[in-house]
Amino acid sequence: MIQFKTDEQLLLIRKAGRIVSGCHAEIAKRLRPGVTTLEIDRFVEAYMRQNGARPAQKGYKGYPYATCASAGEVVCHGFPKDVPLREGEIVTIDMVAELDGWMADSAWTYAVGHVSPELERLMNATKHALYQGIAQATAGKRIGDIGNAVQRVAESEGYSIVDAFIGHGIGRSMHEEPQVHHKGKAGTGKKLAAGMVITIEPIFVTGKPYINIDQDGWTARTLDGSIGAQYEHTVAITDGEAFILTS
Repeated sequence: MIQFKTDEQLLLIRKAGRIVSGCHAEIAKRLRPGVTTLEIDRFVEAYMRQNGARPAQKGYKGYPYATCASAGEVVCHGFPKDVPLREGEIVTIDMVAELDGWMADSAWTYAVGHVSPELERLMNATKHALYQGIAQATAGKRIGDIGNAVQRVAESEGYSIVDAFIGHGIGRSMHEEPQVHHKGKAGTGKKLAAGMVITIEPIFVTGKPYINIDQDGWTARTLDGSIGAQYEHTVAITDGEAFILTS
């Protein structure tokens, strides 16, 4: 069942979202060749706790870290590693902060130093698709409108969407209804209404969209070794433009 949020509850999620966005701003300053994603993970956990929040991913179904850190052919749910990042890589850092019982979720793909034009194009297309999806996230629209907007960007740019991982409602729980697919037919699916809070989080890959999960039960990597990028915001549905809670 979809949980509708009051204006006061939206402000509480926004407070959690500001901690998430603050973490991402600090990561952008720190993430460079030679840094490890395990160092980033430790920084994020310390940052959240210093700001009164809890890293909600840590301990979720046994997940052992405060962040997911995905690089190379790993497109989602990668474990942070004590391995120095290399010039020219891209890496996605995904996190959820819980503050006073309310959660906000955001993933961002970062360039490690200077990246190739091909990877820069992948990142730009995926980010553009996120905001195209957000533009459809208004009361009266449908879930399929979001997915269709994302899909049209992927098709026009020649990328595949890893639709095994989808957006979702969020609030007091990390994953609530509705499910938000990043493919779809416009005008179909659940109708959006003011008070809903969802994540939109497309993953684009340069090759085929098929993935395999490692033995750790979490790490998702492409079968063909292709590279992926992901961008995610938590957004509130309103009668006007979507309110980005993790900006």
